Amino acid sequence: MEPYGHRKGSATLRLTDRAGGPLRGKAVTVRQVTSAVQFGCAGFESAALVNGELTGRDEEFARKRVAKMEEMFNFVTLPFYWGRFEPERGKPDTERLLKTARWWKERGVAVKGHPLCWHTATAPWLLELSDGDILAAQLARITRDVTAFAGVIDMWDVINEVVIMPIFDKYDNGITRICKREGRIGLVKKVFQAARDANPNATLLINDFDMSESYDILLEGLLEAGIPIGAIGLQSHMHQGCWSAGKTEEVLERFSRFGLPLHFTEINLVSGEIMPKSIVDLNDYKNAEWPSTPEGEERQASEAAAFYKLLFACPLVEAVTYWSFSDGGWLNAPAGLMTEDARVKPVCDALDGLINKEWRTPERVAVTDDNGEVSVSGFKGGYLCEYDGERIEFTV
Repeated sequence: MEPYGHRKGSATLRLTDRAGGPLRGKAVTVRQVTSAVQFGCAGFESAALVNGELTGRDEEFARKRVAKMEEMFNFVTLPFYWGRFEPERGKPDTERLLKTARWWKERGVAVKGHPLCWHTATAPWLLELSDGDILAAQLARITRDVTAFAGVIDMWDVINEVVIMPIFDKYDNGITRICKREGRIGLVKKVFQAARDANPNATLLINDFDMSESYDILLEGLLEAGIPIGAIGLQSHMHQGCWSAGKTEEVLERFSRFGLPLHFTEINLVSGEIMPKSIVDLNDYKNAEWPSTPEGEERQASEAAAFYKLLFACPLVEAVTYWSFSDGGWLNAPAGLMTEDARVKPVCDALDGLINKEWRTPERVAVTDDNGEVSVSGFKGGYLCEYDGERIEFTV
């Protein structure tokens, strides 16, 4: 059986002349222009570039990285961490992020917002409020932002890392307080309802790094409560080494049982020293100098390609996001597809080769039959048919 047979489909186009008759024997060029799978990356750095906040070499390097993102991907994630998005209550960063999201959408790239509710990087001013007012502020924030971005951003990580949320003890924060009060299921139900009411057409995700049975149990409870989860977000920060094929397949099988789309939301693989496995919380690893190495870059490219192939082979995986695009991001790790000075790393070429070559139907010329029809088979996604200056967009 073909390993990616489920990723392929077919369509029939019927071309007519101006009188409505079949356009027979017409040579047409057919090419795939985008994948049905949302392949993307964290596009955080694009906001500074789009809003004209960079100069000199910073601008030069950012332009190169963002151009490569646009070339490779059909999907980006933009940051909505509450503490950074609205550090002062009532003064959200809406226009800056809206301009960035529109910039991507104009280029045919779908955008997801991340996240609407999270105990980490949340607004510090919440601690000045009562628990009831914190919850009201959280729900109002979701209503405001999902409404403001509707039609530009129609996919959201609604709530992030709920498994640990009510027992998080690194520091006090407003979201952990209300999660303790409402309970995991209670809080998830309320934030999802607020997001659904604000944009009934949005795809709404729950997202977590915890791949244990705790996440399974939580999902069971959420679905039994009737919460409208549109997709399950699965983080895979592999700073301590790439998941084995066995672990990856086990995670895919376990979360596939819910029958919901699976989104691998945060994929990291380092191209330098592997973080010691003795580290329990990845945030505890402090390494001011964490260089990328030639051997590490070859390992990163090989492991990323193998990991992506396993994900592409799973029918329920609908989105795959690398996190993030350049080195020196989260934890200062050399985990990017490009270096900070915009050098393309082997992993970038490896993933581009899969996404835009191996998993992309080759361009071909076909001739319409006596009914003016031409059949197209290939990887599912958006296609373009061109002839005599005419352009027809269609989907396989």
